[in-house]
Formats: sequence, C-alpha cells, structure tokens
Amino acid sequence: HKGGFMFHGGGWWRYISYDDSKERPRVDRTLLKRVLAYGKPYSGLVAVVLATIVVSALIELIPPLLFRELIDNVLPNGDTARLNLLALAMISIPILSNLIGVLNRWAGAKAGEGIIFDMRQELYEHIQRMSIRFFTHTKTGDIISRLNNDVVGAQSAITGTLPNVVTNSFTLISTLVIMLSIEWRLTLLSIIVLPLFLLPAKRVARIFRDIRREAMEYNAEMSSHIGETLSINGALLVKIFGRQKKELARYRKNNASVRDIGVRRALVGRWFFMGLGLSAALGTALLYWAGGHFVLDGAITVGTIVAFAAYLGRLYGPISALTNVQVEFATSMVSFERVFEYLDLPIEISDREAALELTRVEGQIVFEDVSFSYLSEEDWQRQAENITEAHSLPEGGSATEPNGKPAKESDEQAFQPIQQISTRRWALRHLDFTIEPGQLVALVGPSGAGKTTVTYLLPRLYDPTEGAIRIDNHDLRDVTLESLAHQIGMVTQETYLFHDTVRTNLLYARPDASEAEMIAASRAANIHDFITKLPAGYDTIVGERGYRFSGGEKQRIAIARVILKDPRILILDEATSHLDSQSEALIQDALAPLFRGRTSLVIAHRLSTILAADKILVLEDGRVVEKGTHDSLLARGGLYADLYQKQFRQETPV
Repeated sequence: HKGGFMFHGGGWWRYISYDDSKERPRVDRTLLKRVLAYGKPYSGLVAVVLATIVVSALIELIPPLLFRELIDNVLPNGDTARLNLLALAMISIPILSNLIGVLNRWAGAKAGEGIIFDMRQELYEHIQRMSIRFFTHTKTGDIISRLNNDVVGAQSAITGTLPNVVTNSFTLISTLVIMLSIEWRLTLLSIIVLPLFLLPAKRVARIFRDIRREAMEYNAEMSSHIGETLSINGALLVKIFGRQKKELARYRKNNASVRDIGVRRALVGRWFFMGLGLSAALGTALLYWAGGHFVLDGAITVGTIVAFAAYLGRLYGPISALTNVQVEFATSMVSFERVFEYLDLPIEISDREAALELTRVEGQIVFEDVSFSYLSEEDWQRQAENITEAHSLPEGGSATEPNGKPAKESDEQAFQPIQQISTRRWALRHLDFTIEPGQLVALVGPSGAGKTTVTYLLPRLYDPTEGAIRIDNHDLRDVTLESLAHQIGMVTQETYLFHDTVRTNLLYARPDASEAEMIAASRAANIHDFITKLPAGYDTIVGERGYRFSGGEKQRIAIARVILKDPRILILDEATSHLDSQSEALIQDALAPLFRGRTSLVIAHRLSTILAADKILVLEDGRVVEKGTHDSLLARGGLYADLYQKQFRQETPV
C-alpha cells in the first residue's frame, strides 16, 4: 500500500490507497520497531511488568498439581494434616497472585499511559508546527480524530495487547512444559487441534484490519461533520439557509456507516470466537475420551486427568488469546499508522540551524523580487494534465466527457471556471517595494489581487516561492519564528476569540502584562467602557468565537490585544464596511494609537486610511502595478484612479 500526504492543487492531500489485488496492509518490522522505540524511556517499568508476568504465570501452575495431590493421595489416605495444608495453599495462591497482578497493572499502566502521553504530546507539537497551508486543507475533525481516537487506539495496543502477548506466551510455554512432564501422550492429544485455532487467524486479522481502518475513516468523517455543522459558524449557516433536513440526512448517512461497520465487526468477531470455542471443546472432548481409556487401563490416575483438564484451560485460553492478539495487534497498528502519517508530514516552515533571534527592530520591510505560488512546478503540470484529461476541448470548442461523447451545456459552463482557475498559477509575481520604519503603507486592489497573500508572507505563514523578504536587512528565513512573531502584530478580517473571558483573550497577546497595562490598551482601543458594563467586567465569558459580541466590539478587542502586545510591525486587514457608523468611528479612533510609531501594512478599505498612508501599493493579478501617494496616483489616471471613482469617492473620511 501507499500512504502519506502530497502537495497538490494548492494543498496537502492524503493519498492512502489499498488494493485487495495487490499488497495488503501488514505489520512490518519497521513499524513495530518504531512503536517499541517509544517504550525506551520506560524500560524499568517494562522490566517490572515482565518480572511480574513470569512470577504470576509460575504461581498459577501450582493449583492443578494440588488438585492431583488431593485426589490421588490425600483423600484416599485420609491425610487430614496435608488436607489442611492444601486448603491453606489454595487460599494463599490467589491472594499472592492478585497482589502481583496489582503491581503488574500499576507498572503497565504507568508505562503505557506515559508512552501515550509522549506520543500525543509529540503529535500535537508537530501539528502546531505545520504551516497554515496544512490547516486550510485539512478537516478539523480529522485532526481531532488523530489526536483522540487514533491515540486511544494506540494506547490499547501498548497497555493491553502487548502485555497480553507476553503474558499468554509465557503461560502457554510454561503450561506445555509441565503438561509434557506429567503425561506426554495426553499433551500431544491436547495440541492436535491447534491448526483449527491458527488457520483462520491470518484471514480474520486481515479482515479486522480493513474494518478498523474503514471504521476510523467513517468516524473521522462524522467528527468533521459535527465540527462543521455544530460550531457557531456552521450552525448559523445551516439555520440561515434552512438546511437542517439536509444536514440531518448527511449525518444519518455517516452515522449509519459507523453503525453498519460496527455490526460487521461484531459479527466477524462472533463467528471467529465461535470457531475458537468449538476448537477448544473438541480438544477437551478428546482429552477426556483418551484420558478415560488410560485411567481404565491403569496407565494414569484420576488425579492426573483432573490436573490435565485444569491445565487445558491454561493451554487453550492463551492460544485463543494469542490468536486473537494477532487480530487485535494488526488492527491496533492502524492507529499507529494514522498517527505516524501526521508525524511524518514535513514541516514546511521551520527555523534554520543557528537562526537569528530578533530583538528590538527598527521596522524596515523590503520585498525583493518576491513571487509566490500555491503550486510547485510538478504540481502545476499535474493539475494541468488532470484538467486536460477531464475536460478536453475538441477543435470545435465543445467540451467532451472522458468517454469522448459531447458534454452537456452545464458541463461546458462548469469547465470555464476550472479553466480560468488553472491559468492562474502565481498568487504574487515579482513584487519589489520597500517600507521604511514607521511608515504606513496601504494595499489597494480588486478582489483576488494578492493583498492578503502579501500580509501572510510577512509573518512567515508562508515562504516566498522566489525572492526574499527582509526586516532590517535580515531575510525572514534566517530569523527564528518565535522572535519574528514577537515583532509583528496582526489584526485579521475575521476576529477570533477563544471561548474564555475577555481578560484571557486580551492577555493572550502578553500573559505577563499588568492590570493597568491591559486597561490602558483597552482604553486606547475604545473598548474599556464597554467591558466595564459587562456582567463580570473583564472576567465575562465571550462565548464561542466571541459570538456574544458584535463585530465592532470583537474588532476593538482584537485591536486592544495588539496594542497590549506592542509590536514594531503591524499588519491590518481593515474590514469595517459591514459595521454601523458608530462602531466604525470607534474603530477608526482606536486605529490612531495603533499606527503611531509602528511600521504598518494595511489592506485598506476606508478612504481615511488611504489618505493617511505614506505610500499606496496598488495590486492587480499578483503584481504591483502602481505605487505612490493618493494625489500622485489620482493624477496618473490608472487603476487606482478607477478604484477611487468606484469605491472611495463618495466616502467621507472619518
């Protein structure tokens, strides 16, 4: 099988493919070695687990011997003293065995939970380091499924399956040894049914593995659907468009898939265990039949056959468990594979070795011949080939289906936007500009011109495909991401607030800020008076994504958060057109202290910001087509003048 992620079509896409006619998923040595490597820090606890397994297995071999002694010697001879000793031993052995079991369970849980803690922490850390590209092309439900469901599945393998393998293996070997020492003929007769246990195991393990992976995919899909439709944004969208019935039907379909795969898994397991039970019953019947003849012939005693019957449970039980372990282990490895799929994803944006730690910066920003594409050359060619194959236009200009038949009119219409999208490879192309320390630069241009992409490159949410971006003559790729983040403050178009208090959301920018500093930032952002009127003031819960507040209130909290951070460089997507005039006026007043003394790059939507800008960059199709001041650009009569006539002319500066 092939598994992993590839970058294609502007994002990371998972390409896991299993073909029944080809190689099937299997537990290979590399995967097992990687799993066991997580146990190295807990080798001492693992040693305790192994020691307790050995001691416990040896102790549990004693009771059948006591039964044989009771039947063959103590009862026939009327030995009361030995009878009392046997009774005492029969009470002491379970007590000792259970105490050892408690120690085994403690050490096993300590090691297993520690391993899962390390794995979950490593996975979360790795995902945190992934670029924005990963998050924009991966469903949140799938990420949550890896961190929760798959890690828990891996946990069951470490805390349950692996210890069971060792326990049952040692129990099986020790039981066979003592059975052979008592009566080798009955031992051979007891193991003659082993093929009936082993033959179906490989087939069932493969079936269970496929079912497990399919079930995980269904659960991830259901988690994604829940996350999308039951979040505040999703629930609002569903209600606005009256799509409750449609979403219920979608959820029912996903839920039914999870139900059906669960039923299938239960039935396969039931048939499998029924087969194991019948095999064990057959072996027991053979033992009593042959043992009975041996007793009648005087070859063995009654106590011997009773002891053998007791050992038979310790023989067939571990065999059944080990047979099932193959199934459990194979399916649990799916969880590890899914976790490792994420852990093996390359980190697109990371610190170079010996990266520079940015301290206090002046704030000069230079874009040197910067081009950016969401597609590599290889992915671009692949996308073009896929589109050509799927939508081939014959000489007459009519779209055709893959089978060569003329496509319907709707198909031709559907092809046109695909063709337009495919011809736009570069989001930005050959950008050259300089922003001096303390300057306010406004980005202006039609939708899709590349303004937001510029603001994403500066804090290194993406790296340029070509060219370089410098701050104070330092290439961004040569400085640490953490120190770069400390120097840059960003207010995005959509304000995000955590489901926590106003205080927590504000202090997220600077946790060590004092109460006075927090209040000062709130006053500067014209939000302090509003906060003090809330039921609990700064300790009021903002609600999911801050939906308890209006858009203007959330934006002013976001501005206060950035003021509290006090960055040298500010990036702002000034989306205020949807606000009422009072909220807009308050936000415009809040922006004044935010711009003061900082290098600012603003996607400008308001004439007041454009007029206040030291420089205006006009973008179109990913290129800077004009640059200058408001008056100079108007005099040129180009794109900016056209945008001014259509968007800004009737606007009164605030």
